[in-house]
Amino acid sequence: MQNSSMTEQELLTDLLQSERAAVKQYAESCTESGCMNLRSLLINCMSEVSEDQFAVFEQMKQRNLYKTTPAQQQEIQTAKQDMTKLQQQTW
Repeated sequence: MQNSSMTEQELLTDLLQSERAAVKQYAESCTESGCMNLRSLLINCMSEVSEDQFAVFEQMKQRNLYKTTPAQQQEIQTAKQDMTKLQQQTW
């Protein structure tokens, strides 16, 4: 008989992907809503799910199940500049 139970990494990866998908769905639903009350609710839900996603990510990172490399200072500066430009273009 074959053992069909998932490993810790598989479970956490599945959870991480589900949380990411939920954040995307809330963001999309928010941008499609014309009702301010609904938008507020969706934004709150998206924020909560985003926090859950980050908690799963942190757990995976602590268990060495999700490898990351620190960003170089130049990459950080470039990303900040890009976001500042984007913000200025949208305002």
